[in-house]
Amino acid sequence: MTMPHSETKSARISGTRLGYRFNIVGMVGLSIILCWALVAIFAPLIIPYPVGEIVDLDYFGPMSRDFWLGSDYLGRDMLSRILMGARYTVGISLAAVTIACFSGVVLGMIAAVAGGWLDTLLSRLLDALNSIPSKLFGLVVVAAVGSSIPVLILTLSVIYIPGAYRFARALAVNINAMDFITVARIRGESTLYLIRSEILPNIIGPVLADLGIRFVFIVLLLSGLSFLGLGVQPPYADWGALVRENIGGLPFGAPAVIFPSFAIASLTISVNLLIDNLPQKIRDRSE
Repeated sequence: MTMPHSETKSARISGTRLGYRFNIVGMVGLSIILCWALVAIFAPLIIPYPVGEIVDLDYFGPMSRDFWLGSDYLGRDMLSRILMGARYTVGISLAAVTIACFSGVVLGMIAAVAGGWLDTLLSRLLDALNSIPSKLFGLVVVAAVGSSIPVLILTLSVIYIPGAYRFARALAVNINAMDFITVARIRGESTLYLIRSEILPNIIGPVLADLGIRFVFIVLLLSGLSFLGLGVQPPYADWGALVRENIGGLPFGAPAVIFPSFAIASLTISVNLLIDNLPQKIRDRSE
């Protein structure tokens, strides 16, 4: 039985839209991520108090009408400091994961297509780097060179390049063995063409999911370094640094130590929810 033209068109449109539609869990995760991204961009315009100004006569003050998230160990407004801290946590992590994934994916595709000694050399070098514990590497580099935002971005990027490389190389090796790649080689296509037009479009979905996972890892590592005093330095502060400087309020249940932890958890959990609920046509490029 043949479907009417209007019904066929409707089903086709519905199916296309459904493939790119987020479910409710994915939408919640995406909404929280976008919220933090907007906060990071517009934080100086929306903070109620200057971040370094002592505005409360009491330290570790409770939540109130004037101080929605209480005050810190010096009497500074915690809402203002958390909003400004989003600029450093989100900004540094996003810059680092972009550099790490771009470098790792490009090197992985080159190694997979070129093969031979170049593949062996890149794999052994990055395996050696990957064998160093990430926190130990970060502590040594930051302690030796000093903690600044460029140093943090570069250090976090170097730590996660090997993982991105191994992931992208594994995907690219599978694609490189397929028949359409062989046909492209017979046509005389260049290595650059194979990488740009044949391999990258077929691995972009898993690569985007991997980028989100590594973003979570970088947020947690950056927060850990800041908690140890080797991350973002005063007068600036990311969320990990806010937890460290207000840790003395933990026995009192002070909001100053609780809410920065909630901010870290909300961002990392939201990214995981988004990754787990990506639309099917993003997760599986073959459909």
